[in-house]
Amino acid sequence: MWHNCSVVILCVALGIAGCSRTKTTPANSWDPKAAAAYLDRRMEWWMGWKGSSRDHGTFCVSCHTAVPYALARPSLRTAFAAEGPATDERKLIDDVRERVRLWNQTQPFYTDEKFGPNKSAQSRGTEAVLSALLMACDDARSGKLSSDTRAALANMWGVQHAGGDDAGAWSWLDFNLAPWEVPDAQYYGAALAAMAVGVAPERYQTLPEIQGNLSLLRGYLERNYATQSLHNRVVLLWASAKLRGLATADRHSAIVKEILRAQNADGGWSLSGLVAQSSKTGLLRDPQSDGYATGLVILVLEQTGRSGEHAEVQRGLSWLERNQSAAGFWVATSLNKRRELSSPVAWFMRDAATAYAVLALSESPDRRKRPQ
Repeated sequence: MWHNCSVVILCVALGIAGCSRTKTTPANSWDPKAAAAYLDRRMEWWMGWKGSSRDHGTFCVSCHTAVPYALARPSLRTAFAAEGPATDERKLIDDVRERVRLWNQTQPFYTDEKFGPNKSAQSRGTEAVLSALLMACDDARSGKLSSDTRAALANMWGVQHAGGDDAGAWSWLDFNLAPWEVPDAQYYGAALAAMAVGVAPERYQTLPEIQGNLSLLRGYLERNYATQSLHNRVVLLWASAKLRGLATADRHSAIVKEILRAQNADGGWSLSGLVAQSSKTGLLRDPQSDGYATGLVILVLEQTGRSGEHAEVQRGLSWLERNQSAAGFWVATSLNKRRELSSPVAWFMRDAATAYAVLALSESPDRRKRPQ
């Protein structure tokens, strides 16, 4: 994850010429090659940064940079007429695979001894879910479930809570950082686990030996739904598109209505609007539309049957097209602390914003860009 980050001059680290105020692209256009270049630079920086390095020559798989990159970067291959993964894509998956293979030998991302009570268990739960998700998504492209992905899913089930209030969920990193590392992010993590199961190929979700685990997971998601922020409900809706039975038709409709009520007048969504019910107190408020919230919402609406012909989705897509910077990224700001742009932490929200904007735009058939 991303706390305890030292300050560096990010413009130098990225090799980006100029970190001045961003300029937006013209309406009805976006630049996938610029987005890919930004994401690749950021992933290369993350993999080489001392703050992300872990034992056995591996690195931390972060919710803000690595996971969104792994989900979004394959959708940009068309812009380069590429059949296979980019270099940094493959490095990331190879790193995840290495940690899966060394599961019993690697140290947790964060240990109790260094970071405080429960951090080892939280790290293990978080890593298990994220590793299973990324490996399952990678296998889904080939339609073959690899032995490494089977191992990643087995690791995930191995650290699932079997009893108590958290039965069905996983310990999840909590550094009091919204939206991914606060107490209620445990629900977000459980929804991602459901997504991992749903996207795993070869009908993995029907295996008899995991039905007990799935029942626990479904029970947790149902039992804790009422107290969740809209952000977490959006992710549950996304997971329901991959794993059937997570949301009834009435619940699906209710979440969509809640999403549409939160749309800003300019067509976008703000992260503030999605985390209004977050368990974290003292959040900074920024009602302006941002790339992360807008990209996530549009992606989920597209994947759950609200196609681009709907006016709300079209307005959201237009917002994304208008708000890509000349350097290729979309902006989102931290709700935890005002960040200086000379700090790498300030760019983490941009990483997530750019990845989810790319996913939303790539999902829309009339917004996809073909090789030029």
